Amino acid sequence: MTSFKTVDIAYIATFAALIIVLGAVAVPIGSTGVPIVLQNMGILLAAMLLGCVRGGLTTALFLAVGLVGVPNLAGWHPTISALAGPTVGYLAGYLISAFVVGAIAERAPRDATKTGYRLATFVIAGIIGVIIQYACGTIGLMARLGLDFPAAAGTNLPFIPGDLLKVVLAASIAVAVTKAVPDLLRR
Repeated sequence: MTSFKTVDIAYIATFAALIIVLGAVAVPIGSTGVPIVLQNMGILLAAMLLGCVRGGLTTALFLAVGLVGVPNLAGWHPTISALAGPTVGYLAGYLISAFVVGAIAERAPRDATKTGYRLATFVIAGIIGVIIQYACGTIGLMARLGLDFPAAAGTNLPFIPGDLLKVVLAASIAVAVTKAVPDLLRR
């Protein structure tokens, strides 16, 4: 990996701020306390555009500022307030998925004639990222709410259509941005 530069730090901070701003949208659903959010799309987008390390560090920064009390999560709650709640698994999933999605995105075709393949790579990366978020969230729900696996996993079902839409939207944005700024996502 190349060394970090000022521009890398700026990208990380900017995308962490974007993810926080996306917390303005939170629609409660079901009885588990897990809302519909746009922040998971922001995490996927950051990872698709910045890659494994910078995308992962963006998500780490996003979560870290909430550990010191900055209201960074959906509904303007800080990360620290969610650690004892049912959504803590999703937060862990955010971090893991950012590194994984970024690693996959780094392998997307760079050739301008292969835009469809790049889009497909980003969509696959996003779907894998959402699966990671759901898996970690399911474990968190089992631990915090005492749900069995089928019940905890079932809480994700209402989110699937919206999250698939967010994956396609993030991937489409990532394709357009990487076409305009080809060196943004580097290997």
